[in-house]
Amino acid sequence: MLSAVFATLVAATAIAVHAQSGVANCDREYTVQENDFCDKISAAQNVSTFQLAEVNKAVIDPLCDNLHEGEVICLGVEGQDCTTVHVIAEGEFCFEIAGNAGISLDTLLANNPNVNSDCSNIGVGEVLCTANVTIPYTPSTAA
Repeated sequence: MLSAVFATLVAATAIAVHAQSGVANCDREYTVQENDFCDKISAAQNVSTFQLAEVNKAVIDPLCDNLHEGEVICLGVEGQDCTTVHVIAEGEFCFEIAGNAGISLDTLLANNPNVNSDCSNIGVGEVLCTANVTIPYTPSTAA
């Protein structure tokens, strides 16, 4: 009986913790630290730049210049959480990134809707999802 009560308390605590970001079905959360910026968080937490922006579009502006120390943000939504990522280095292009990840260029582009078809809009330090399956991104909603 005691173990059932404990399990219920643990489950309730997990739900409460993941509700801090205000994003429905948030799978992972992160508390913003001093001097954080989106690409730094993305690289350290294994989340693509696109996913971080998409999941938190209600709180993070397009330039990602409004993060506040202590703010809790969502890193990924259940069923749409890419944790296989690559941080772009100088001189890298999408075809090379996809090949090194063992995925097709089509999969790379599908998992990074922010990247244009000729990959001319990627930059050093940006974080791309390199999962070998297509992540079914759907618009996020606040909890």
